[in-house]
This record gives sequence, C-alpha cells and structure tokens, in this order.
Amino acid sequence: MQRIVTARIELDVSAPADLVFAVAASRAYAAASETLEVSVDGAPVPAREHADAHGGRLHRVDAPIGHLRLDYAATIDGTGAPLGADEAELLVYGRPSRYAESDALAPTAAAEFGGITDPRELLIAVSSWVGTELSYVSGSSLPTDGATRTLLARRGVCRDYAHLCVALLRAGGVPARLVAVYAPGLDPMDFHAVAEAWVDGAWCVVDATTLAPRDTLVRISTGRDAADTAFLNILRGRADLADMQVTATADVLPDDDLNRLVRLV
Repeated sequence: MQRIVTARIELDVSAPADLVFAVAASRAYAAASETLEVSVDGAPVPAREHADAHGGRLHRVDAPIGHLRLDYAATIDGTGAPLGADEAELLVYGRPSRYAESDALAPTAAAEFGGITDPRELLIAVSSWVGTELSYVSGSSLPTDGATRTLLARRGVCRDYAHLCVALLRAGGVPARLVAVYAPGLDPMDFHAVAEAWVDGAWCVVDATTLAPRDTLVRISTGRDAADTAFLNILRGRADLADMQVTATADVLPDDDLNRLVRLV
C-alpha cells in the first residue's frame, strides 16, 4: 500500500513565538520521500526535530512576527513496524489523564460493560457503544473538553470519540491511549484521532467514528490524550491559526470489518 500525506498550516504570529508542530509521520515508517519546510513572510525559518514517544517526531520553531507557513509532504510505501509495550507504559496508559477521566467514568463503564471480562470483546463493545451514543457534529466541542463532558453532550468530533473510548477502556482495566493520524478516505479531510488499546499482547486501533478504514491510517503521534498529540503547541508568544489544509490518499481503500482486531502500521 502506498500512502501520500500532506499538511499545510498557516499562522499569523503577532508576538515572537516558540512553536512545536506534530505533523510528520512516525519514524516507524520508511518514507520514500519527505519534505518539511517552514517560512515566515516567505523567508525560510529553521525547524529543529526532536524525538517524541513511540516514534513521534516534533518540529520546534522560533517564529518571528509575521505570516508563518508550514508545508509537509510524505510518500510512504508499505507499512511500518507495530509498536510493543513494557509494563511501565501499560501502567501509564491505564491511569486517568486530563482528557480521558477514567476514574470519573468508572460507574458508567461498570453499568454498560461490567459483564465483559475479555479485553477483545470489551474493545469492540466500547467502540460500538461510543459510535452509537454520540453524534458527530463539527464544531460542537471545545479543545478543552474531555471524555466526561463529551458523554454528557452526546456529541463531538473525532478526538471526543477517541477520548471517550480511551476513558471507558481504562475504566474497564484495559490500557488505552490516543493516536493522531493521517486518515485516507476521511471526509471531510483533516488530522484525525483514534484510540489504541492493549489487547492480546498488541496495540489494536479502534475508530468509533468509522469515518476511515483503519488499515490505511498513518501514525503521527501517540500519547495519553490530546494533550500529548496536538498538531500545534504554542509554548510562548502569540500565533493564531489562519488556514490549514490536510490531505491523505492511499492506492487502496479496503473495507473495514469492525469486529476485526487491527494494528496501526
């Protein structure tokens, strides 16, 4: 499978800013070609690459005042290596986090899934339940909303679906985490968020939105929740999003059997 992904992000920087972008495909993939360029008012600006958890790649930019543009493009042939986990990682991904409040949602998890003891069955049941209970409504949630607020509102976007899946799985004793991805077949096209859970000795991906086939997804960054996987963090200064365009295509868009365990590779 060949996948081609691109991202263009434009920012209006009104005070010198320390910016961190997470848009590059994970190191797990051997990209046939890849470019990442940053400019401010047309002049090139250096981007320093740093390794993130689980193969993620961060690009840090010291941006002067002006109009910043980041352009990223990659062609990926084949698949990457699946990620493993040690006991310490599984402990981290079993705990509550900022946007996946598994402690607060423990009563909901017990009421809805208390009779399910097999992690595989729980993964499928949680994904199906979240997909049924929520309505996908663009612009219906805030960047600061977590799984609890999503459950109360019964609507959200991809990150909200993923946060609720992660929280309910952790509450059921299954380590889970959020993954930012490029998603060929997604409509409308954007950065996408899905959940991964540790089942049968492997990280298995679920997408309760069912908006893109899981076999085509390209991992960008991985973490406890959106606090670890945002495409942009502004550490200092002021920068406002002016425009963004994301594309992701694959030479094959397979059917997705929702009862099948899928590894994100």
